[in-house]
Amino acid sequence: MNRLAKKVALVTGGASGIGEATVRLFVAEGAAVVIADVDADGGRRLAAELGAGAAHVRADVSREADVAGAVADTVARFGRLDCIFNNAGYAGVGGRIEDVPVGGFDETLGVLLRGVFLGMKHAAPVMKRQGGGSIISTASVAGLRTGYGPHVYSAAKAAVIHLTRTVAMELGEHGVRVNCICPGGIATPIFPKGLGLPLERYEETIRQMKGVLENLQPIRRSGVPEDIAHAALWLASDESTFVNGHALVVDGGLTGGRMWSESVLRRSALRAALGLEPEA
Repeated sequence: MNRLAKKVALVTGGASGIGEATVRLFVAEGAAVVIADVDADGGRRLAAELGAGAAHVRADVSREADVAGAVADTVARFGRLDCIFNNAGYAGVGGRIEDVPVGGFDETLGVLLRGVFLGMKHAAPVMKRQGGGSIISTASVAGLRTGYGPHVYSAAKAAVIHLTRTVAMELGEHGVRVNCICPGGIATPIFPKGLGLPLERYEETIRQMKGVLENLQPIRRSGVPEDIAHAALWLASDESTFVNGHALVVDGGLTGGRMWSESVLRRSALRAALGLEPEA
């Protein structure tokens, strides 16, 4: 407990999913947290539940005025900014490349890439004046490998990873660390939201998604928001003060390659097809 004692954090997309889990964990670990989210009702409810250590500000991360305002509000309320978690996101536009509308492309990049850029831009001068801080962004395994997300989503997440690395080289000289997290299959509201399902079906859909996601990686369970929240906690804390420009993969081994059991089955099938004896 108290790994973030006396620290102040701003979490975008903090009203649900990974953001909510992170807000709850940061507050439990002693931080004061501002929840920035377009879901004003959800943000206010969470802040009220968590008490004096939390506050909410409505922010659309694709709008520079909103992000600048969220950073300024955090500093005005709590006197400093030790961590910003650029987490707000959604699945974005999908479909075959020839079917992707330019408007959907722009909107998706506006949230997933511009939102991260704006968070870095407006947190940087505050943290440089302080002489330190931690900037964390949510990327994805889709930014590292193909086939894990729609085209534009995947491209945006790859850009977040590289932007993390380039900005880390600049801000590290000022004591500001810049890192990102690459989640694998995490059961969050991003799935029912992306499918356009009504709010009352969210919990049911997330339960169903856990059943699907648990079979994708060697660790046979679905990822949950708390897995990413704990990674963010480490990157926000003083335990990671020598970590900079890193893309932390939290995926249960999803991107590691073919699972051992699948490899054994494929080798066995190949040996049988070639008329060879099974492996001992």
